[in-house]
Amino acid sequence: MTEQSPRVAIVGAGPSGLYAASALLKGNEAVRIDILDRLPTPYGLLRYGVAPDHTSMQGIQRVLAEPFESDRVRFFGMVELGSDVTTDELRAGYDAVVYAAGASEDRRLDVRGEHLPGSRSAREFVAWYCGHPDAEPQPLDGVETAVTFGVGNVAVDVARILLADPDDLASTDMPHHVLDELAVHRVPDVWVIGRRGPEHATFTTTELRELLTLPGVQPVLHDAVPDDPEGADRRVRQNLAALRDAAARVVSEPRARLHLAFWRRPVELVGASGVRAIVIERTGLDETGRVVGTGERDVIHAQLVLRAIGYRGKQLPGVPFDPETGVIPNEEGRVVDAAGARPGEYVVGWIKRGPLGVIGTNKGDAAATVRHLLADLPGLAAPTGPDAGELLAQRGRPASTFADWERIDAEEQAAGQRFGRPRIKVATWHALTDLVRHGRAGGPLEFEDA
Repeated sequence: MTEQSPRVAIVGAGPSGLYAASALLKGNEAVRIDILDRLPTPYGLLRYGVAPDHTSMQGIQRVLAEPFESDRVRFFGMVELGSDVTTDELRAGYDAVVYAAGASEDRRLDVRGEHLPGSRSAREFVAWYCGHPDAEPQPLDGVETAVTFGVGNVAVDVARILLADPDDLASTDMPHHVLDELAVHRVPDVWVIGRRGPEHATFTTTELRELLTLPGVQPVLHDAVPDDPEGADRRVRQNLAALRDAAARVVSEPRARLHLAFWRRPVELVGASGVRAIVIERTGLDETGRVVGTGERDVIHAQLVLRAIGYRGKQLPGVPFDPETGVIPNEEGRVVDAAGARPGEYVVGWIKRGPLGVIGTNKGDAAATVRHLLADLPGLAAPTGPDAGELLAQRGRPASTFADWERIDAEEQAAGQRFGRPRIKVATWHALTDLVRHGRAGGPLEFEDA
C-alpha cells in the first residue's frame, strides 16, 4: 500500500510535463510532485519552440504555470537525468515517475552532401531565434537563397522568420544578436519543398496564410494547386484555398520571393566548402501509395538548407527506447520494455506518441496517462529511497528553483521595457547561471550592448 502522500517525479518541465502536473493535482489532493529539468527555465517548447512573433501562443504560459502555485509542487532546474540523478534513484524515491522529455533531435535527409556547411537542422535554427542557451550561431552571410524541406508548421515558421521584415520582429522577445543577423543579411529567395502534394501537408491554415501574405513578399507556386480531394477535411480545403489565393497574388516591387514546390525530394547537396546547390527530383506515388522518384531532376542554387522533416525523441539514460519510432515504448502511457510492464513509470507528450499535434494536444494526452497513473497508485510500491531534493543536498549539488526562474523572468521583462519590447530573453548559459547563483549576471547581458 502506498503512503498517504504519494510522491511523483516528472522529468521535463515543458507543456506535457506541466499538463501532467495539473492533472495530478486535480486527481489526488495529497500527491506531492517534483518537476526536474535540465534548464533553469520551465515551459520547454513553449519558450524555445514557438516563434517569437506568435505572442498569442506564448500566453499559454499563464496556464502552464498554475502547478507552481501549489505548495505540493517543487521545481528542480539545472538537473540532468543520468548525471545528477539516475532513473533507478527516481524509481526508488517516488511512487511514480513520469517522463516528459519531448523530442530533442531531428530526422535527417539521408542524402549525399548533407554534411556540408550550410546544411542545418530547422530545430537548431528555431532554437537560435528563440534564444535557447544551447543554440549555435546561425550565420546568414552570403545566403541569397534558402531552402527548407518539410511541409509542417516548423517549415512554415522558419520560412516566415527568414522572410519577415526585421522591423516587424523588433517588437518581439527575439534576442538582439538574432535580430541583427536577420537585418544585416536578408534572404531574398526562400523555398518550401515537400515530397508530397499540398493536400498532404500538415501545416495549419492560420500559419500558412500568415506566410503567404507577408507584406512585400511575392509567393511563387511552382505547380498548379489541385482541386479539393473527395472527402478532404476542412483544414485541407482551407489550405488549398489559401494556396490558390497566393498563386493569383501579385506583389508590386517585392523585396523577397517565397517559392513553394510540392512533389519533390532532395537527391544531393552540392558544394565544396559549403552548400552551393541542391539537386531535387520530382516524385509521385506508386501503386502502394509510397512516394517514389520519377527521374526528372532540377537544380536550385542555394547556400542554406534547413531540414524540417520531423523531430524524434532521444533516449533517456536507463529508460526503454524504440530507436525506430523515437519514442519510449508504452501502452497508453504506461512504460513497457521487452520483459513487459515497468510499474510506476509513465510517459507523456512527444516522447510518448511522436512529434504530433500542437502544444494544446499535450493536455488531453497527459490527462490520459495520469488517469492510468492514479488508477495504478494504490498498488504501486512505496518509495524506499530519498527524493530528488534529498539526493541533491547529499551531493552538494544545488538545483535552481522556481523563485530563480521568477528572477530570470523579471530580468527579461525589465530588459524588454528598456527597449519597448515585452521581454528580451537571457540567451546564454553563463548569464542564466549567474542569475541563479548570484541573483545577477556576473558580466554584461547580451541585450545590454544593443
